[in-house]
Amino acid sequence: MLPRTSSTSSVKTTRISSQNKEVMDFQIAKKNQDLTTAEEMRTQTKLVMQPYANWEEYLTPAPLSVAILGELVFISSKTDFSINKNPPKDGYKFIRYPESFRACLMQVCNSGWWAFNVAHKNMDQIRLHTMAVPDYMKMAVKILFQGNDEVVEAHLPDQLENIRVIADDCLELASSTEKHFEDVINIIQELLEACVNAEHFYGEELDAIKKKLDETKLRKQSSEEAAKRSEKAMKDMEKQLSEAHETYKSAMDSLPSGWDMIGMDLVEGITEGITTLIHGITSIGSEVLTQKSSKGTQLKGQESEADSLDEIDIYSKSAEILRCTEELQEFVKDKTINWKDLYDQKHKITKTKFQADQFKRIRESLNKSPNCKAKEEALNLCNKGIEICEEIAKYAPEEKCDEAKTNELIEMIRKLNESARSFDSKSKAVTNSPALTPKPPMMYKEESKSGKASERASENARFRIEQSRAQLDKTREIYEKSVENMEKNQKELTEILITMRSCEVKEIDFNTTIQMLGKGMDAMGRVKEQWEKMVRFFQMVSNIVKIQLTKTLKDFVCTSEKTQKLSYNAKLFSKDLLYNQAFQASNIASLVNMISTTYTEVSTKHLMDRVSSLGKLMAMDKEKPEFQSEVEQLRNSCDGAQRAILALVLKNKKEFEEKSRARLEKIDKELLAILPAASPEEMKSIETAVQSGFTEEEDAAYA
Repeated sequence: MLPRTSSTSSVKTTRISSQNKEVMDFQIAKKNQDLTTAEEMRTQTKLVMQPYANWEEYLTPAPLSVAILGELVFISSKTDFSINKNPPKDGYKFIRYPESFRACLMQVCNSGWWAFNVAHKNMDQIRLHTMAVPDYMKMAVKILFQGNDEVVEAHLPDQLENIRVIADDCLELASSTEKHFEDVINIIQELLEACVNAEHFYGEELDAIKKKLDETKLRKQSSEEAAKRSEKAMKDMEKQLSEAHETYKSAMDSLPSGWDMIGMDLVEGITEGITTLIHGITSIGSEVLTQKSSKGTQLKGQESEADSLDEIDIYSKSAEILRCTEELQEFVKDKTINWKDLYDQKHKITKTKFQADQFKRIRESLNKSPNCKAKEEALNLCNKGIEICEEIAKYAPEEKCDEAKTNELIEMIRKLNESARSFDSKSKAVTNSPALTPKPPMMYKEESKSGKASERASENARFRIEQSRAQLDKTREIYEKSVENMEKNQKELTEILITMRSCEVKEIDFNTTIQMLGKGMDAMGRVKEQWEKMVRFFQMVSNIVKIQLTKTLKDFVCTSEKTQKLSYNAKLFSKDLLYNQAFQASNIASLVNMISTTYTEVSTKHLMDRVSSLGKLMAMDKEKPEFQSEVEQLRNSCDGAQRAILALVLKNKKEFEEKSRARLEKIDKELLAILPAASPEEMKSIETAVQSGFTEEEDAAYA
């Protein structure tokens, strides 16, 4: 009897242990979902995007621009002369009064005054518009969670249309503001060109001015290229969404019955890939990658053919590749391969055949992309995955192989998994997509009903925690540098302004005025660049919603549930895609709302009084003593505004550091605390893979 009792006890212990693991995996999945609510993800997006979408860039050049315009008003009160010595054949396009340099300076000031007024009004409207997006998003989610398809078909388009209308209105407001700043730059540019054309008459500092004009032209060219990239980004997104539906359909059709969890893991990889793509394109919208050359990362010994958008498309495959490698890793138990689970006796098929097919599908998709380092790395992962699956397929029917071959396969799987994690970490670094992501709502609902969660929940959670830590550390580092650069630029421009102010009235000659105009154009150019960024943000939101309305919603309406084998069917997959896109659109709107709220507040406190003072200065009689007093007052208030904004920048930086720390502490306290202990080898492997994706060398290639 004793042996039997011992055997029964052992079976019970195994069953209890298995049950405990299921409970633990489900708790981890639930805690991950709690840490990635819509509100948490909006906060996470703001943190990760802070160095790139920071409002400081909009505001720091503004008081300086107003100060320079004030100095131009002051200068225009002195000697006047004509710049119409060598006019263009077709006449001037922007300058109205070439016979009077003073009148030209006043035209610059007037258009600058108008631009800042429009900017304040439009940014305030953008703030009010974007405040409404979360409410429409909540209603969209309520509708999506309805079981009734007719309700979704009837009411969801209205909510999405509301978001689209807001995006289009904000796009118009941002474009209008950008145009006003462009007008100021065009006037200054033409004024400088007129001065260069009169070189035989005035002839000083011409090389510096020509260089400044060339820089402005290059900046304009860069802006046009960014607009083209934005257009290409939308086409890429639409193509990816079409592929997502096709991938889901073909994968589920080829999935043997009873393999539900494998199918769910793949679908999670597809939806995460779309999230990565949208985050990557948003990053381009906020100019994370615009400092990078238009070429992608280079292959050794040859030039890359890919640009940053092509690379984002490639990196968006990282989640699917990682899911496939993790599925292979799952068959390795206690330093041996679980051959019994690997072979499906019912269907007479090796379970890794499904992964092999997915690797082949991803490889086929990657082959269409231009050559670059990212593509080479992704293809290597796919080829290695296919090789491992084919090797396993040789031994799976026998359910065994010799010890040496087993060890070789285990090492191949371990290395593949580590490389896939490294590639996924690079993907997070390049696209700024979040490391911790929620499961799509319909998928989570179905998994909760079944009581099943991924068997790799604890290991995945550790990897994601480490990724989050590395990502926020890198973000802090980049933010630190961006604030340092901002302070440095501010100091340089302020010193130039102080030098110009220290000139005696009699010393303010043509040369000083030209320097002032050059700096004015530079400062205005910086303000305009920020508005270009805003335009691309709203193009992004508008296009995401348009794609939803035309493509994903149409697929949802046309999809039949009857052909699907899983409880998580094509209708639910379409709902998850709809949610994912609506959420990303809402996320961008939330980011813009943060920027617009701060801009409006700071503009009200520190900018608009100075702009009004500039208007007053332009209307004053230059001969009256009050004029000099008003000039001094404007100078002092602009200097005060600079100091106030800088103090705000430093305060914001401190808050950012506190929020980053709080986010990591919350993850550690709520998720890391419930994880079982990990072996030192496992932790070392995770840390190595994550760090290789966030290294300085890699970052230098993308930032």
